[in-house]
Amino acid sequence: MIVAPALAVGSPVARPRRGAARPRGVTLLELLIVLSIMGIVAAMVVPMLGGGVSTTELRSSARQMAAALRLARSEALSTRREHFVLLDLERRVFRVDTDTREITLPRDVELKLFTAQSDLVSEKAGAIRFYPDGGSNGGRVTIAAGERKYEVDVDWLTGRVAILD
Repeated sequence: MIVAPALAVGSPVARPRRGAARPRGVTLLELLIVLSIMGIVAAMVVPMLGGGVSTTELRSSARQMAAALRLARSEALSTRREHFVLLDLERRVFRVDTDTREITLPRDVELKLFTAQSDLVSEKAGAIRFYPDGGSNGGRVTIAAGERKYEVDVDWLTGRVAILD
């Protein structure tokens, strides 16, 4: 039979050393508290971010508007007649005068038109006109959703269409 030696009271094995690292970790309770706080914060933040119009949809709307304006300019040059893009700000739709299709913008997009007074049909509708020489009456269409916006600018002299961030 083997007998283990008795430890002396003053031996280093019997008492813990000073400055020795204790096992560290996160208790289950601490983990649950942190996860609960993260869940509450996410529940408050996600509804603020959700909904509305994505940046991609907003950019796509600006590109569609620019394409319609460029088409009207191209038609004016090729047919040697005036052409225009009609905008209904209240319904958020627009179309080129030679095309029967209306392009509808997303529901949460706000549309603003700055153009010549003679081409404003009402407070809620207007047009940007292009002449046979490629020029235009000029103007700007602002497509916005909250703080984000794109401006589609039409130069009055050249009829050039540009999207401004």
